[in-house]
Amino acid sequence: MPDAHDTLFRTLADPTRRAIFERLCRQGEQTVGALTSQSGVSQPAVSKHLGVLKQAGLVRDRHEGRQTHYSAQLAALAPLMDWTRHMAGFWESRFDDLEDLLKRMDQ
Repeated sequence: MPDAHDTLFRTLADPTRRAIFERLCRQGEQTVGALTSQSGVSQPAVSKHLGVLKQAGLVRDRHEGRQTHYSAQLAALAPLMDWTRHMAGFWESRFDDLEDLLKRMDQ
């Protein structure tokens, strides 16, 4: 079973998928047709990307008649945000150690 971090990174690594997700974040809920008109790729390709985003928990769909509306699920980014905070702490610690070393070398 893939790790949540791996799934998020793999899903968002594709530039078209990332653009679709960003558009949903910025512009709110949209239909496949609206997303297709702004994406520069075919409707089947957009649908496939939305399926991957949905499987990763990054989007949710809502059916209304024959239309399917998609919305971004920002809470799904929590593992990615946790990882980023962890890595920031790691690098801050390394830079602090380097700064201490440079100060000792100057003395």
